[in-house]
Amino acid sequence: MTAATTRCCIVGGGPAGMMLGFLLARSGVDVTVLEKHGDFLRDFRGDTIHPSTLEIMAELGLLDEFLKLPHTQARTLAGAFGREHFTFVDFSHLPTRCKFIALMPQWDFLNFLAQHGSRYPGFRLRMQAEAIDLIEDDGRVTGVRARTPEGTLDISADLIVGADGRHSTLRGRAGMKVDTLGAPMDVLWFRLPHHPGDPDTSMGKFEPGRIFVLIDRGDYWQCAYVIPKGTIEDIHRAGLDAFRQGVVASNPFFADRVGELKDWGEIKLLTVAVDRMPRWHRPGLLFIGDAAHAMSPIGGVGINLAVQDAVAAANILWEPLRAGQAGEDDLARVQKRREFPARVTQAIQVFLQDRVISRALAAKGELQAPLAVRLLARFPLLRRVPARLLGLGVRPEHVRTPVA
Repeated sequence: MTAATTRCCIVGGGPAGMMLGFLLARSGVDVTVLEKHGDFLRDFRGDTIHPSTLEIMAELGLLDEFLKLPHTQARTLAGAFGREHFTFVDFSHLPTRCKFIALMPQWDFLNFLAQHGSRYPGFRLRMQAEAIDLIEDDGRVTGVRARTPEGTLDISADLIVGADGRHSTLRGRAGMKVDTLGAPMDVLWFRLPHHPGDPDTSMGKFEPGRIFVLIDRGDYWQCAYVIPKGTIEDIHRAGLDAFRQGVVASNPFFADRVGELKDWGEIKLLTVAVDRMPRWHRPGLLFIGDAAHAMSPIGGVGINLAVQDAVAAANILWEPLRAGQAGEDDLARVQKRREFPARVTQAIQVFLQDRVISRALAAKGELQAPLAVRLLARFPLLRRVPARLLGLGVRPEHVRTPVA
């Protein structure tokens, strides 16, 4: 067993953990980020970088460099209900530098943050370091125990931040309460080649009994097949041929390439969960991102809520951490700042799950677009409302941390 000491130890190298680690190191705080995998190369993660996150990159002076990474841009969002097509989101009027969603592999985003974090002497990223337990002293969390290829590692820190996602190990070890809000669907993710002559926009297709989302990634389509929760075994029993036929029935232009789905290993299941912790902290321990509030994939906002949490946490905690005086009152300030945006966003997602997703998945006959979608399509001015909610979110954060 080996031991190490740091001012702040962040568990989880996702968007929340990497952004917080970068911002704290940039402010002169000694920080260690633990990531259990050996790299960030995991497909079908949240790949939508919304205008709010791009604005943060601009505030950090990194936007131009960031946008040199391979990406595509979505300036509007469209959908089809049955045979009717609608445009219902238009980002062109947002008060931001970037009036689009950047579709970028998450590993590129995380590698970018890791590269810039490494320029600061207080930043340490430990890959293949899986947090397995908390270290406590008289009711206060004082460290974390991790499994590494070299053996067990104990890291002592003034503050442990759980940013280890919706299946958070630390959340369970800390005995934190979680309220489940529920989700009526799961999602099957896969990719198919993009050919000349294909549709020229990302969109969602709502049909009786199924929902299909197409995300244009340039040379391929990232596809989401939304299924009723708990039906994956039924889909597997029906067979891969039946699955491919369903893909083509929804998207006839895939008929010449759907055969490239050769086995179930190319189709990844995302088990959707929407939940949140009533309390995000204990003495010496704070949770942010999906560990504190797991989001539905609706709107692809999870990565951006996580980044907003990280920015708020850095703004509030950099000074107490640097002084060695981060107390539970400071952790409570982070929750107070970010709980309202998380609750509002989840309320909207649950509403859409109940009123749109569930009804489409249960429909047997012709599917009609909801009145709200029809109004958005008919009156372009109204599209600014969902654009602001998706693009900026509730209570967008701005970088207040200094450069040490």
